[in-house]
Amino acid sequence: MTTLPRRTLAATLLTAPLLATPWIGGTARAQATRLRFAHPHPESDSWHVAALAFAEDVRAKSGGALTVQVIGSGAAGSDPTTISATRGGTLDITLTGNPFFTGLAPKLNALDLPFLFRDRAHVTRVLDGPIGQGLKKELEPSNLIVLGFWDIGFRNLTNSRRPVRGPADIRGLKIRTTPNPAHIKAFQLLGANPAPMPFTELFTALETRAVDGQENPTTLILNARFFEVQKHLSLTRHAYTAGILAMSKQRLAALPGNQQEIVLAAATAITPRQRQMNEDAEGSSVTQLRQRGMEIVEAPDREAMARIVAAETRADYVARFGAELPDAIAAAATSA
Repeated sequence: MTTLPRRTLAATLLTAPLLATPWIGGTARAQATRLRFAHPHPESDSWHVAALAFAEDVRAKSGGALTVQVIGSGAAGSDPTTISATRGGTLDITLTGNPFFTGLAPKLNALDLPFLFRDRAHVTRVLDGPIGQGLKKELEPSNLIVLGFWDIGFRNLTNSRRPVRGPADIRGLKIRTTPNPAHIKAFQLLGANPAPMPFTELFTALETRAVDGQENPTTLILNARFFEVQKHLSLTRHAYTAGILAMSKQRLAALPGNQQEIVLAAATAITPRQRQMNEDAEGSSVTQLRQRGMEIVEAPDREAMARIVAAETRADYVARFGAELPDAIAAAATSA
């Protein structure tokens, strides 16, 4: 008998009932259409909670004619796998971090530049304004329609070796990063050894000490239980990461017009709610991580880190795509 990994078993049990044909009054509702929606985060995370709310909204608004099967905890595969499956049509909707889409649409890398976003209000102005609308179009040639920009949050550094109070403490650490060029370059500049890998592989890599540390928002560090395998947390907030909720362009187009509208409206409605969930949970997540034994550096030398990485990572982007987009994002920090 095959044994499921403990981090995917719960997701499989949760979503298994959705595989059955819906019945009403003993009659199969054969005309119901099912959309398969995959993401890599644990079921305790806001992504899963919001995904289930999205699914319920779609079901209710369509009168049950359209259902969404949510497959969390990476049970459908790694970040690159689910993106490829959605492009190819074996999945319908995928949700994962913006860095995993930058291979398809390199301009999206601007959103991941270190120390570019000031706060979440700045993020909202960018993602919900003309800049965000323009960036959504970057994925259409790859057969993906962006339904919304969800929140992962501001990234913070954890490791199993020592407290990180400044750039010198990062030197020599092997840090898991996303495959985003800006993230990789930033840690190279800080003297670390970046090791890009999918999120679904991260817990095991930390547990086996294949890597010393990683960088993610505190809400995800808590929900993914990284405190079990990481001792030190430094609130570096060195970069913001958006999650992209994307649907197969062909799958959306194949739905009847009213169902397309239902999917788009449900995504629009849940997106700000999901972001608010993460923002509301950020403060309490730090408290809970401390209670679970993590040693926390609350005020690392962010300015020293920014001096090392911000200009060079921006210069790399500008050399490829010009300064217009990062300049526009920076300018949105103070716009009304």
